[in-house]
Amino acid sequence: MTKPLVSILDDEPEIRTLLSDALQEAGFDTLSFSRARAFEASLATRVPDVCLVDLSLPDTDGLTVVHRLALEKGAVVIIISGRSEVQDRVTGLELGADDYIIKPFDPAEVVARVRARLRSAQTVAPLRSVARFNGWTAHFDRYMLEDAEGTEVPFSHAEGEALRMFLDAPKRLISRAQMLEQLGGGASESFDRAMDVRISRLRTKLREDPKNPQLIKTIYGAGYIFLGDVSWS
Repeated sequence: MTKPLVSILDDEPEIRTLLSDALQEAGFDTLSFSRARAFEASLATRVPDVCLVDLSLPDTDGLTVVHRLALEKGAVVIIISGRSEVQDRVTGLELGADDYIIKPFDPAEVVARVRARLRSAQTVAPLRSVARFNGWTAHFDRYMLEDAEGTEVPFSHAEGEALRMFLDAPKRLISRAQMLEQLGGGASESFDRAMDVRISRLRTKLREDPKNPQLIKTIYGAGYIFLGDVSWS
C-alpha cells in the first residue's frame, strides 16, 4: 500500500529536516522544497496528500501558493508559519488552508494534525461524489459548484469538508462540538474561527444573502443547520 505523501515547502533547512524526520518516522513519505517554483513543478508529477507550506518564502508569497493549491489542486493544505498575528491566520484560512500551525511547534503536534486532516479527507465516500440541492450541484470529485445555468465556482478542500458535512445531514442541527469531532484541526478557538471563515465563504459562493441566509442557518449558541433538500449520486 502506498504511504501518504506529505510535501514540505519551507526555506529553513532545519525545519524541513525536523518535519521530514518526524513524518517519516510516523509512516509518511515526504518531499522537501526550499523554493515555491520547485515545489509547484513537482505537482505536475504527483499531488501530495498533504502540503505543509511556510508563508515567508524567498521567491513568492506563501499565501499565493496556498490559494492555488486549495482551488486548483484540491489538496489538503496546512500552513506552518512564524506569523502569529490573527489577521495572518484569518487570511490563510480565507484563501483555503485547512489548518494553521504557528512556529515554534512540536513535531508530534504536526504529525497529529496531518493525521487528523487525512482522516477527515478519507471520510469522503467515492460513490457519493455529486450532490444536488436547491438548483446547485456540488462535484466533490473535482471541487466545483455548478449552478442551474451551468456556471461553475471552485471550492477549496477545506470548504468542501464543511459543505459535505452539511449535505450529509440536511435539516439537522450540527453543533460546534460535532464539527470539531468530524473535521478536527487544532485548538477550539482557532477552529471556531476557521469554521466561521469556511461557512462565510460557502455562503458567498452559494450567493446567500449575508444578512438572511436561506441554506446555511446559524443557530446562535448551538451551531448550524442546512435547510436544503439534498440528493446524491
